[in-house]
Amino acid sequence: MSVLGIVPARGGSKRIPDKNIVSFCNRPMLSYVLDAASKSEIFDKIHVSTDSKKIAYISKKYGAEVPFLRSKKLSDDKTSTMDVLINTIKKINSTNIKFHCLLYPTAPLIDFKDISSAFKKLQREN
Repeated sequence: MSVLGIVPARGGSKRIPDKNIVSFCNRPMLSYVLDAASKSEIFDKIHVSTDSKKIAYISKKYGAEVPFLRSKKLSDDKTSTMDVLINTIKKINSTNIKFHCLLYPTAPLIDFKDISSAFKKLQREN
């Protein structure tokens, strides 16, 4: 079974600059969701969709793939998460993957067990 995790993490936050990689308990915010996703052991791959080279670097450091940098057109305040997901799926040609799972980068309290149980529920309830 193929399962892809997609983390939308743009660099242009206005209220909290670099909020996706701001230090939280001495680690970049984004690192927590990447670690939890990895520990859940359900994802074949975890992709980060970003427009920032800095976020891309940190994402790769924590085991995610960043196959491309998102366009400026899909990186403004008005871009929907759905548009980012669709763009990512098309860009990496992952339409053959059965499950695409959205993981938000600013969820440092997420636990791998939560991801695993949510995925099991998804499979059970189809």
